[in-house]
Amino acid sequence: MKVILTEKITKLGNIGDTVEVKTGFARNYLLPNNKAMRFSKENMAVFETKKAELQARQDAAKKSAESNVDAVKNAKLHMIRQAGDTGQLYGSVSSRDIARMLKEIANVAVTSAQVMLGSPIKSVGCFDTKIALHPDVIVPVKVYVAQTQDEIDALVSGKVLTFGTKKVEEEPIVEEEVVESVAAAEGVPADAE
Repeated sequence: MKVILTEKITKLGNIGDTVEVKTGFARNYLLPNNKAMRFSKENMAVFETKKAELQARQDAAKKSAESNVDAVKNAKLHMIRQAGDTGQLYGSVSSRDIARMLKEIANVAVTSAQVMLGSPIKSVGCFDTKIALHPDVIVPVKVYVAQTQDEIDALVSGKVLTFGTKKVEEEPIVEEEVVESVAAAEGVPADAE
């Protein structure tokens, strides 16, 4: 389906670009969210009359995003979660959790779609991610996940947390001990041969 974009969309185009997209993407996302208009001569004329207004709205959104950059950069995204002995989390930290924490800490409203996490965090550690406040304003942030505040402080200072199960090493059995235990089991004194 051919559409006219009414706002800049990452990996798709800028305002006013005419692009070909899949029908479902246009019907389910672009058109209902007023991010695009169906392509036609009538809609091109409507777009040309609204172009200045749409561009002004886009510039205002970009300025608003730029004003929040410092708040997002300075936000301390420290998450305390339960984890096993190997550092694997019981559950995960998702982009929704990060968006919720940004709202609480930095008072910056972002959606989970704006958090460029990739896959959910499933272990303890320090993770790099990005927050797309606007298609042109992307802020890198660090997310620290640990079991306690002390572990988070260690991660922030640059230390690497090591996990693992403790192996109990058995003492080597001396041959004399084997002879004594066998003799005791048979009821024979160890000295008698």
